[in-house]
Amino acid sequence: MARLLIVDDEPNLRHSLSYALRQEGYEVATAEDGERALEMFKSGKPDLVVLDVMLPKMDGLAVCRAIRRESDVPVIMLTARSSELDTVVGLEVGADDYLAKPFSTVELIARIRAALRRAAAPRVGAGSENVDAAGLRIDVGRHRVIVDGREIDLKPREFDLLRFLASHPGQVFARTQLLASVWGLDYSGDSRTVDTHVKTLRERLGDAPDEPRWIETVRGVGYRFREAKV
Repeated sequence: MARLLIVDDEPNLRHSLSYALRQEGYEVATAEDGERALEMFKSGKPDLVVLDVMLPKMDGLAVCRAIRRESDVPVIMLTARSSELDTVVGLEVGADDYLAKPFSTVELIARIRAALRRAAAPRVGAGSENVDAAGLRIDVGRHRVIVDGREIDLKPREFDLLRFLASHPGQVFARTQLLASVWGLDYSGDSRTVDTHVKTLRERLGDAPDEPRWIETVRGVGYRFREAKV
């Protein structure tokens, strides 16, 4: 069974989550601050991390950044705040999912299961076909994106989203379709996650939303990748 690391400075929450998750058959370790969390992550090699944003010594965003420098292990962030800005920041540092307090333990368990299934599934666009489109090259085998001769650093989910859209040029996808295809059929998060990833993806690519070279917004529907031009 999967090993989980729960990081939160509230003792009651740590204990209640640990109990509930052990009842589900998971191995659970806990940490009360950011520094301890990184120590336990490196020594315990968990399969998933549940990480509070507000932590003593080192906040959850910094912990997530540190984890992402060495691992793609799923990270579900917890926060007492639920504004769109907080969500954007959490996803920007590499979190896979985001849950605002107070939350249902049943919902957290469902998201943990979904995240673990997605992590075990083959990545989107795992084939060998590359994409060339108006100055954009996606090298699937090397997991690289080149824009006008310059390599762009993308996070795994951003790469998956770009690869999926670029593999279906001209086709319009609703947010729910993108969640199902890129995040997984059982993803239980908010569809605004797609908007957040598209926004950061455009920023990294230098793709202006009002005059897009690649990713177009189809109002009231979703997004599409412009017809490929080699």
